[in-house]
Amino acid sequence: MKIVNFGEFPSLISQYMMELRDVTIQQDPMRFRRNLERIGQIMAFEISRTLRYRTVETQTPLDRAKCQVIDDKVVLATIFRAGIPFHQGFLGYFDRAENAFVSAYRKYKEKENFDVFIEYLASPRLDGKVLIIADPMLATGASMELSYRALLTKGEPSHIHVASVIASKVAIDYIKSTFPEKKTTIWAGAIDDEINAHSYIVPGLGDAGDLAYGIKE
Repeated sequence: MKIVNFGEFPSLISQYMMELRDVTIQQDPMRFRRNLERIGQIMAFEISRTLRYRTVETQTPLDRAKCQVIDDKVVLATIFRAGIPFHQGFLGYFDRAENAFVSAYRKYKEKENFDVFIEYLASPRLDGKVLIIADPMLATGASMELSYRALLTKGEPSHIHVASVIASKVAIDYIKSTFPEKKTTIWAGAIDDEINAHSYIVPGLGDAGDLAYGIKE
C-alpha cells in the first residue's frame, strides 16, 4: 500500500496546513473552507498523475492535435460534513467525475466511548472505477472504513484513493490493515503522531466540521 505524506516535503500544502492549524486564522471560517478546498485541488492534481490516459484528436483553428484525456472513470466520495469543501476541491479538477456521499457520525455511549454509524449513502455504481474517498480528518480510521464498506454495496472499484488533510499514525495503520493492500493509496497533507482520549488528532487542528460550518449542538 502506497502512502503519500505531503508533510515530508515542503509545498503550497505546507502553507495551507499552517493556516488550517493556526487558532487565530481559524477564526475566519471562509478561509478555513477555502484552504480545505485548495488542498483538495492539489491532491486531485497529484492523483491525476496516477490515472490511465488515452489519446484523442481534436480540431484546433489551424490543424488537428493529439491530446491525452483521462481513460479511467472516477468517483469522488466524501463523508459529511467536514468533507464538503475538501470534496469541492477535488470536484473542481475532476469536473467530469461522478459523486458519492456518506453520512458517518459518532454516537457516544460515554464521554470517551463511541460507536460510528452510517446514516446516509448516495452513490453511483463503482464497478471497475477509481474511487477517491475524501475526509479531512483521519483520526481512528473507523469512519473511513465503515464508509468504504457501505460504498462497496455499490460495486468493487478498481483502485481506492484515501485522501485526508491530517491523519494520525493510528489511522494509517488501521487503513493498512482493513483496506485492500494492492489497490489502495493513502494521501495525507500531514501525519500526526497521536490521538487523545476523545479520538481527536494531536496536534491536529480541532473539529474541522465546526471550524468550517459552526459549532453543532
